[in-house]
Amino acid sequence: MPIKIVIAPQNFKGSLTAYDAAIAIEKGILEICPEAKTVLVPIADGGDGTLEALVNGTKGKIFSNTVTNPLGAEIVAEWGVMGDQSTAVIEMAKASGLALINYLQRDPLSANTNGTGQLIKNALDKKYSKIIIGLGGSATNDGGIGMARHLGFKFIDKNGKEISGGGGKLIDINSIDIADVDKRIEKTHFIGASDVTNILCGDIGAAAIFGPQKGASEQDIRVLDQGLHNLAQVIFRDLGVSVKELTSGGAAGGLGAGIVAFLGGELTSGIDLISDVLNLEENIKDADLIITGEGQTDRSSIFDKGPVGIARMASEYSVPTVILTGSLGRGYRQVYAHNIAAVIPISDKPMRFEVSLLRTKQLLQSTAERVMRLLLIGQKFE
Repeated sequence: MPIKIVIAPQNFKGSLTAYDAAIAIEKGILEICPEAKTVLVPIADGGDGTLEALVNGTKGKIFSNTVTNPLGAEIVAEWGVMGDQSTAVIEMAKASGLALINYLQRDPLSANTNGTGQLIKNALDKKYSKIIIGLGGSATNDGGIGMARHLGFKFIDKNGKEISGGGGKLIDINSIDIADVDKRIEKTHFIGASDVTNILCGDIGAAAIFGPQKGASEQDIRVLDQGLHNLAQVIFRDLGVSVKELTSGGAAGGLGAGIVAFLGGELTSGIDLISDVLNLEENIKDADLIITGEGQTDRSSIFDKGPVGIARMASEYSVPTVILTGSLGRGYRQVYAHNIAAVIPISDKPMRFEVSLLRTKQLLQSTAERVMRLLLIGQKFE
């Protein structure tokens, strides 16, 4: 009986879509083992690629609207509706993502989620009954107040003035005014699809774990974390919602907590949600091997990121999971405690990052070939 391999990579940011990555891996597998049965399930975990995975995977439709990026510049952002014609999909990174701003412009103290709020309003205007919001790839650390402001919430300081801006202003919030909140919110089912399980504040909170990659200094991280603590306290007092210890509340710079507090929504694992839609578990049950992939494997990968989420599911059926990764970051070995059998970097020699982006397809294919050669060697020892 031919070996069955499920190929379920995420996108490789700035280089390949999840689908193109899956095709490259498949080519490498079939080059060495042409009789293998391959099943392609390009995935996302709530972060980059979520829109395409859910909309294209269900034969839905993509829309685009003009919104503001994290620093206020006008951009065109895509969102969509799934094939059921009732569920909108918004990937917050399309409007409020790190990839939308220059590396030197990264500023989580100023960056906001206004654009995400604009996309939500567009979805409400089309009367969709359910809105899935992908949480990942954010440039922001504003606890979702930018999103909420665009939907009618007002954040007031101790002098009675309305607050604007990003994460650096959270510490100044004294009260929340809900008099002008969009009434359609309470009639809509909101789901935040998260790629991480981090809580809002503290050592494993939004600022401490993800602040540095968004441009935050150590001092910035302290300011942002104190601001998120303050926001959580005001939310509890004024809205009666406890978000401080909420699992995945720290996703997308605290937007996870904002979805629960301001939209009355729920949070779920992005990989679980997308796996259900794409029928991933059914394909995994009788597989011999799972090959997944991501741009970088590091400490953050254990917080319910896509590959680890897949490995968790695969372990229930004793199916090994291998990650093909663009690079190894600090703490990557921690994934081995989460049912990952092997992590294999795809680089074949030292190269500049820009060059690696251009060669990702070739590198994935050649690495998949090496995986299959090792697999065939292993079979000889059985």
